[in-house]
Amino acid sequence: MLRALWAFRGFVLTSVQREFAARYQNSMLGMAWMVIHPLSMIVVYTVIFSQLMRSRLPGVDGTFAYSVYLCAGLITWGLFAEVVTRAQTVFIDNANLLKKLSFPRLCLPLIVVLSAVLNFLVVFGLFVLFLLVSGNFPGWVVLACVPVLAIQLAFSVGLGMTLGVFNVFFRDVGQGATIVMQFWFWLTPIVYPRTVLPERVQGWLAWNPMAVLMDAYQQIFVWHTLPAWQPLAGVTVLALVLCALGWRLFRRHAGEMVDEL
Repeated sequence: MLRALWAFRGFVLTSVQREFAARYQNSMLGMAWMVIHPLSMIVVYTVIFSQLMRSRLPGVDGTFAYSVYLCAGLITWGLFAEVVTRAQTVFIDNANLLKKLSFPRLCLPLIVVLSAVLNFLVVFGLFVLFLLVSGNFPGWVVLACVPVLAIQLAFSVGLGMTLGVFNVFFRDVGQGATIVMQFWFWLTPIVYPRTVLPERVQGWLAWNPMAVLMDAYQQIFVWHTLPAWQPLAGVTVLALVLCALGWRLFRRHAGEMVDEL
């Protein structure tokens, strides 16, 4: 399968490039919107929460601390949501392509992941620039983002692939997943700090994989410390299990999916 993917690397890279260009096709500013959208988001959060609402994080003294807290969570959640949301419908959206062309079906989820990562890197680069300008850059601790991002991507791909296969045969899966993602966002401490929750509720956050990942990012960017690796180990095991499940379902039902579509 890996050899087949490598043989079709041109197809994958061309598809990613086409998706990237299609986002800003026929617009006067073109790819400048890539900078304008995330930059406006950072400015809005900084002005509203840090200046107007005077929001503060407990234990953190800084004008832009709450803005950094929000951006760290929203940017990384956006990557997770894009991968899962697009992966769960990738086979349905490309039904005509699957019927007409012969190529490794695994190319489609790979295109989704690469496109999402490319968009994320642009936004994340602006976020890092904001940290540097505002004097909130965490230093060498930022390197801890690499393993945390790898765990998040594995979790996102495993969950997205599993839902994607089920969604071909049971279309209610996609509808239900959209609702679950909305609740999941608000059940994860991104907009609010976990300290505002009752202590008994805070204990349940350990069972929320995205809460563990968000906590890791917040430790890096807000508190400038290394994340707790033990909780991340549990998320890593879950991510590997989901990847194995998604891969097994895909291998067993790849042929049936084309007939169903």
